[in-house]
Amino acid sequence: MKRKDFVKGLAGMGIMATGISGCNSDTSQFDGQGLRDNKYKWKMVTTWPPNFPILGESCQLLAQWVEEMSAGQLTIHVYGGGELVPPLEAFEAVSIGGIELASSASYYWAGKIPAAQFFAAVPFGFNAQQMNTWLDVGGGMELWRELYAPYNLIPFNGGNTGLQMGGWYNRQINSLDDFNGLKMRIPGLGGKVLSKVGGSPILSPGSEIYTNLERGVIDATEWLGPYHDYLMGFPDIAKYYYYPGWHECGTTLEIIINKKKFESLPHHLRAILTSAISRVKSHMLAQFELKNSEYLAKIKSEKKVELKAFSTEILRKLKQTTTTTLEELAQKDNDTAKVYQSFKNFSQHQAEWSKASEAAYYSMSNL
Repeated sequence: MKRKDFVKGLAGMGIMATGISGCNSDTSQFDGQGLRDNKYKWKMVTTWPPNFPILGESCQLLAQWVEEMSAGQLTIHVYGGGELVPPLEAFEAVSIGGIELASSASYYWAGKIPAAQFFAAVPFGFNAQQMNTWLDVGGGMELWRELYAPYNLIPFNGGNTGLQMGGWYNRQINSLDDFNGLKMRIPGLGGKVLSKVGGSPILSPGSEIYTNLERGVIDATEWLGPYHDYLMGFPDIAKYYYYPGWHECGTTLEIIINKKKFESLPHHLRAILTSAISRVKSHMLAQFELKNSEYLAKIKSEKKVELKAFSTEILRKLKQTTTTTLEELAQKDNDTAKVYQSFKNFSQHQAEWSKASEAAYYSMSNL
C-alpha cells in the first residue's frame, strides 16, 4: 500500500489517532421465541477512515464474526469516519441512539470527560497486558462504565496498539532542553506533558501530518508504530525515529454501544456481540505486534533513518513531569481523581510482580 492510498480519506479525521457487568434490565422480555427470530440491523461508525489498516479492518472483522455467529440475525454495517457522521461526533451519535455502536479512542472525549483519557493511554502507564488486566479484572472497567453511564453508553475494551514509538523528529533530542519550542503533533496526556517541558503540542488532522512535517510547520510527530508510520511516508521526510513511546505505552481503543439498544437485544445476541468484541481485542494486538516487527525491519533496511533511544535522563524527567501533570488534573476534577487513584493503586499492586517477571525477562533477553 502506498502512502497516498493510505492517507486517502484521512481528511475527515479531527485527530490522527469482557463480558457485560453492571447492565441491569428486566430479562423476562427476552424469553420468547419471537425475539429469537427477529432480525437486527445495526450501524457502526468509527473515528478511522474506511478500511484503515488494523483499526478499521478490525471493525469489519467484528461485523463479519457477529453475522457468522448469529447466523445473520444481527448484522452490522460499518461506516468509516466521515461516511455517516464526522469522526469526532461518534460519541454523540451513539449517545443519542442514532447509531448503535462506534469504534474510537477515549482520549478524544477529554474535553467532555477529562477522566476518559485514562482508559486510552497514560504516559509511563500500563503496557497492553497491564491495561487489559486493570480493565478486565482490576476495577478499571467498572469505573469506565460508571463514567459513561450518564451518556447512555456502555464502553468495551476494543483492542490495543501495544507500545508505540516515540515519534519522528527533524532534530535530535539530546536533553530535555531540546523540547523547548518544539512543535509536535501529539494528542492526549502526552501533549500536556510536552507543554510542561516547553514544547508546543499540535492537534492536526491525520491527512495534514505528512505535509506539515515536510514543510516544517511542525518539527516532530508521533503516530502509531513502524507499520502505520511507514505507510504514511514519515521515513522519507524525517531523519530521527525515537523510542520508546513514553506517551502511549499500550493504547486501548474503545467500542461504545448505546445502552438501550444493547439491552433491547436477546441474551444470545448480547453474548455473541461481547464475544466478538473480545476476539477483536486479542486479534488487534497480535496484528500490531506482527506488522510493527516486519515494518521496523523494512525501515532499517530501506530508509536512511537514525533509530535512536531517548536517554535515561530525558525519560526520568518526563516521568517526573507526568506525575506532576496527573496530580494537577486530579485536583481539578472529582472523576479524574477517582480514576487516577484506581490507576495508582493497581500500579502499586502490580509493581513487585512486574519487576520479578516482565522487567526481569527483558533484562535477561538482552544478555
